[in-house]
Amino acid sequence: MAIIGSTQFLERIQFFNGERLFASDLQALEAFNREMRWLHNQSLHQAGVGSGFQVTGNAGDRQVTISPGYAIDSCGREIILTEPQALAIPPVADNGSGGSVFYDLTVSYPDDSQLVASETRDGICLPQGVVRLREEPVFCWVRLSDDPTNRQPLDARLTAQIKRSLMIVLAQVEIFNCQLKYPVSTTPRRNARPSKQPRIACGQTATGQWTGPTAVGIGTPTVVGMVFAGSYYSQTVQTSSGGFQAAPNYVVRLVGPRQFQTAAAPGEAAGGAPFMADAVICITPNATQPNKSFSIQIFPFYAGLGTTSGTDINNAVQSWAVGWMGVES
Repeated sequence: MAIIGSTQFLERIQFFNGERLFASDLQALEAFNREMRWLHNQSLHQAGVGSGFQVTGNAGDRQVTISPGYAIDSCGREIILTEPQALAIPPVADNGSGGSVFYDLTVSYPDDSQLVASETRDGICLPQGVVRLREEPVFCWVRLSDDPTNRQPLDARLTAQIKRSLMIVLAQVEIFNCQLKYPVSTTPRRNARPSKQPRIACGQTATGQWTGPTAVGIGTPTVVGMVFAGSYYSQTVQTSSGGFQAAPNYVVRLVGPRQFQTAAAPGEAAGGAPFMADAVICITPNATQPNKSFSIQIFPFYAGLGTTSGTDINNAVQSWAVGWMGVES
């Protein structure tokens, strides 16, 4: 992208009758139009597959079929495949320990050095020159780690290219004995078109993140024998991992045990009486960053057979985590 960063101003190329044109003049015009189009794509569209580029293959196959398609990388460059293409899978038997091998299939824009001349012409009193270059997408099989909880590319350089969306992931395959073990998975595929459905994301905090207790002056039994602790606890829950662009509606729950034992009395070797604890929940979206965090307050209540102290309630509260789900409105 020469338009942004390296160019201080834009020049519109003009022509006049009788002007002597050179190849560099016409190439500059073509480059200007191409880079302005790339700038449009980069600014107004996200990287990913716009249409097509379907990857198919069944268990037992030794190749996959890629349909014609259109994609955009993070530089705004168009990656276009005009005809169906069959691509052989990597010829690997296993991962060296008798297990399957996982690969991502990626596509990227070709480097100028990779373009093939499709037409040449003789010059007038000059040597022959290239007048057309064929732009064909570059497909690459990227080997993934064997860790089922974190399948990342083994090559750090390719990892960086994928994260920067210079290589677009189309599909993932599992290979065993030089053939597909299962049909091709398109789960990691990234689309250039934003989803029309609301974004839903969830997460969970760590335990022991509560601040408090803060007194609220309530400590009387309810009609069912439950007792409010007379205080509340609070914390700020970060939801930036959800990638929300609009303020979501949150649903939360307390994750953790509800049955406890009071602390051992002086002279006792084991814990005291059993009690049950839960809490009323109140959430407040963060006004300054409504799509990245929210505040939560909980008002504990309990019931037990013996005497439950403030320390017992505090220990119970600190054993709880916050499980949250956000749905963009």
